[in-house]
Amino acid sequence: MGIVKIADELHEEIRKASGAMSRSINAQAEFWLKMGMLAELHPSHNYHQLVVMMLQQADVKLAGGADERRSA
Repeated sequence: MGIVKIADELHEEIRKASGAMSRSINAQAEFWLKMGMLAELHPSHNYHQLVVMMLQQADVKLAGGADERRSA
């Protein structure tokens, strides 16, 4: 694990978002990093589609079944 330097203002926004999303500060930062990376790799996908991709990669069984998979 390494250390990443970020602006104090961004750290404050991560801290606030982590409280709202019930995540640790590190988990919130990691989530935003993953989402940003996925968004760059899949620019035609929307947020929902990216989240579905992450859930499928984690082998989470989605309630919508095949319908959810088609949106990814």
